[in-house]
Amino acid sequence: MGDEMTTAHSGSGDVRRGLELLWGVGEAPTRGPKRGLTLERIVETAVSVADAEGLGAVSMRRVATDLGVGTMSLYRYVPGKSELLELMLDHVQAVDEAEAAEQRAMPLRERLLRLGSGIWDLYVGHPWLLQVNQARPLLGPNAMAGLDLSMSGLEGLGLTDQQRLSVIVAVESYVSGSARNHVNALEAARRTGVSDEEFWAAQAPFLTEAMQSGGFPSLAELDEDTFDVAGDALFTFGLARLVDGIADFVETAGADG
Repeated sequence: MGDEMTTAHSGSGDVRRGLELLWGVGEAPTRGPKRGLTLERIVETAVSVADAEGLGAVSMRRVATDLGVGTMSLYRYVPGKSELLELMLDHVQAVDEAEAAEQRAMPLRERLLRLGSGIWDLYVGHPWLLQVNQARPLLGPNAMAGLDLSMSGLEGLGLTDQQRLSVIVAVESYVSGSARNHVNALEAARRTGVSDEEFWAAQAPFLTEAMQSGGFPSLAELDEDTFDVAGDALFTFGLARLVDGIADFVETAGADG
């Protein structure tokens, strides 16, 4: 992620044109001057820039430069950065059909764990996603396919449709929060040039004195390795406990039904 924690908003561009591009309907783009230039290549290039340098580095000019074309060439395919962002968001959410088939055959707990792990991999692999406010997203074919897969995995369990959606939102919310903490920690080290070890070592004398003061008895009794746990390990532990709770709820709901 770049130095500037840019916040972008899904759904902030031309909604109708964005949906037309996502679903491949409406007026087709005119032919560009460079053979091989396609909307798909434009989106893939924009995603590559965002993955490497953060969302703030993505602009129509930058994408055009990386493609070796003039900036105006891109406007024949996509109206602007807002609509390009919608295409980027949907692009990275593509569902692997083999993975989807495997998930459908799994028991509930494994299915939910795979769902959570998949969302984690998506955010860690594309950390710029955490910079995007998706409270009002434009739903394209890949996003719809992913939601359809998640909802279908909760069929036949005695849950209402709202309960199934709530389960998915609970998992996504937990994962996005965990991923944000993990990515922010990695970004802090990269941005400052100070490792986590160096950062905490600088605080050690003050923390030691605080522990010895008697004002924090519970903290003073902790094992020395208490905080020696990586972000992905914290995520895995928490996800398992969340899934356990959801599975217990589903079992109770099924019994009551």
